[in-house]
Amino acid sequence: MSASNPFALTNYTVRRKIFNFWHRKFHIYGPDEQLVFYTEMKAFKLKEDIRIYSDENKSKELLIIKARKILDLSSAYDVFDAASNVKVGALKRQGLASTLVMDTWDILNAQDQPIGKIMEDSWILGIIRRYFIKIIPQTYNVTIGDRQIIQFKQNFNPFLLKLNLDFSQDQAQALDRRLGIAAAVLLCAIEGRQG
Repeated sequence: MSASNPFALTNYTVRRKIFNFWHRKFHIYGPDEQLVFYTEMKAFKLKEDIRIYSDENKSKELLIIKARKILDLSSAYDVFDAASNVKVGALKRQGLASTLVMDTWDILNAQDQPIGKIMEDSWILGIIRRYFIKIIPQTYNVTIGDRQIIQFKQNFNPFLLKLNLDFSQDQAQALDRRLGIAAAVLLCAIEGRQG
């Protein structure tokens, strides 16, 4: 199933080695530990332009994530299907509050209308993570409307950033999996810079 449609899975794991400063490489695996997505990002880029591929050889480009502005705390990131170049939606970080207190992102549809949120599990834990104990793993709850449909859960490992994505509650696929995968990459890449 992952070969024909890598976006049809219900569970994924994003992994990134911590000690790779110049190129951040993200491997995204399915529940069978098979690689389904790969991306790498150059450090110190002023404007993010992230490409997600089907494998490490970059043989097939699947998603494009583009920041709208340069170095903006509340920047929006447009997500495009690479094959059709059609916008799937966007993810918008809630700037200063996300930096200082608790990570919060708005999920927007292709017309930039808000359809949901991604929020860190607790503002108290958010403050503790930022200012006192950075090794407490993060959990993000994804809601569409007033219903929680997805959870992204980080595992603690001093050498490897690992984020588990569980889409099993979203049976009706209220959130396009392409936006969900893009969100996970952004959470690991953008929020990962805080620590």
